[in-house]
Amino acid sequence: MSVIRHRNRYPYPSQRITCCSIHSDAKLKDPFSLVQNDLQSLYEDIKKELFVSKAELKSLCDYYFDGKGKAFRPMIVVLMARACNVHSNKEGVLLPAQRSIAMISEMIHTASLVHDDVIDDSDRRRGKHTINQVWGERKAILAGDFILSVASMALARIGNNAVVSVLSQVIEDLVRGEFMQLGSKENENERFKHYLEKTFKKTASLIANSCKAVSILVNSDPEVHEIAYQYGRNVGIAFQLVDDVLDFTSCAKHLGKPSAADLKLGLATGPVLFACQQFPELHSMIMRRFSTDGDVDRAWHYVLKSDGVEQTNYLAQRYCQEAIRQISRLRPSTERDALIRLTEMVLSRDK
Repeated sequence: MSVIRHRNRYPYPSQRITCCSIHSDAKLKDPFSLVQNDLQSLYEDIKKELFVSKAELKSLCDYYFDGKGKAFRPMIVVLMARACNVHSNKEGVLLPAQRSIAMISEMIHTASLVHDDVIDDSDRRRGKHTINQVWGERKAILAGDFILSVASMALARIGNNAVVSVLSQVIEDLVRGEFMQLGSKENENERFKHYLEKTFKKTASLIANSCKAVSILVNSDPEVHEIAYQYGRNVGIAFQLVDDVLDFTSCAKHLGKPSAADLKLGLATGPVLFACQQFPELHSMIMRRFSTDGDVDRAWHYVLKSDGVEQTNYLAQRYCQEAIRQISRLRPSTERDALIRLTEMVLSRDK
């Protein structure tokens, strides 16, 4: 099947959009510098939330909140909050509750990483040993649960039922997405749909619903809530698609984890699913989750010989184009332009 036919099988926006075509100054806005002050003490504030007197539990909870993370999700949340504030005829000043949502999103994300590492028996995360490797699986699970419980309490303190409902959906999606990842679909068309839905639940739901939550705090218009949600959804899916590509194209040093990690876990991501079109031999490997000796190496070479990486990158571009289309409906602001710029950074990242 040709690349063009393959691309047209899925309903993505056909309009080609670039960052520059939306706003001539978009490239000049650096998302990280715009939120630097807002996020300066983010990890210290999170550690204060997680404060416990028991030294070992404190060490477990603080382990990933060492200030060395990219804070990608809190950055998007703060930028979206400010963009929505400007759009709503208010100053772009960040509300305390909006900053709390940025903290909560990072806590939920980190708790999910702790649990994922247990499920996957991972030994490396962010360039260092995983919590389950250092303290053991049981304590890692409890630490993840504790981080989630503290995030839930912080969420309750915001005192907005709509926000609580929206962010509670994230935790449900994370669990459902993990269950989806444990299964496979025999039908090829169902398999790709399954993959994209799993990608949304495990990665994009947190970004989408966090963006929606900060918009709810400042604007009662459901259309604005939907813009924020759709921006987060599309950027989140694009982010994971690029991550899946990097598993084939980036070295372990850049990723902070071994490359081909997904294949070793038995997971068929975008590059593999696209490669199936040129190498049908991959179908049987996918169904047995690359469990036979030599499957991982053979699948790796098939993917690199195919245009699976190229097509997954193309798909990520389409999601970013839709994210730009959505966010461009908000009133112009420095933060809105930074969110446009962020889509380019998502596509060009190498780790």
